[in-house]
Amino acid sequence: MPSRSPAAAEATPAYWDEACRHLARRDRVLKKLIPKFGEARLQSRGDAFTTLARSIVGQQISVKAAQSVWDRFAATVGGPPTRLAPPDVLKLSVPSLREAGLSARKAEYLQDLARHFDAGLVHVTQWKGMDDEAIIDELVAIRGIGRWTAEMFLIFHLMRPDVLPLDDLGLLKGISVNYFSGEPVSRAEAREVGEGWAPFRSVATWYLWRSLDPLPVDY
Repeated sequence: MPSRSPAAAEATPAYWDEACRHLARRDRVLKKLIPKFGEARLQSRGDAFTTLARSIVGQQISVKAAQSVWDRFAATVGGPPTRLAPPDVLKLSVPSLREAGLSARKAEYLQDLARHFDAGLVHVTQWKGMDDEAIIDELVAIRGIGRWTAEMFLIFHLMRPDVLPLDDLGLLKGISVNYFSGEPVSRAEAREVGEGWAPFRSVATWYLWRSLDPLPVDY
């Protein structure tokens, strides 16, 4: 389950209301759950490179620690912390990145991310016309980005409507609590439940996250 991040420029998907109506018709749990959260919506923040860089910085550390390291990293790179430029990251050495509080591995991951963007190895301008799996394939080729991170990027940055992140512990717990009376669920069981949410599985996932934590989920 993703963490909550500071406010920034926001965008909301145009399909949200249609998705809520569709899910309420198809699913008895979501019919009761969706109205609890009023006008809350999924929100997309920042630009692609900065969003992915933040995901790398935040791996395996607390939200508070991640924000502290991010602030130091952004100050080292220079420019606004909501929009960093890949060439500016590439100018910095691994030791200088480590001075910002990054591990050696995360510093290398960030430079690899910057190289992919700077060299055009990720097709940012073409993503709109690419399917989800093709984008995931591009992203997981970058060191430090796995399938879960790529799926969170699809949901929170590209706002793709039909992503079902089966490796997400928050989703599995949400399904367990809301559909299986708290009993553990397998990925296969979660996939079966999620099939009924198509083509708006991202939206259903977002509401299940909210059922565990009433505050908005951000990435």
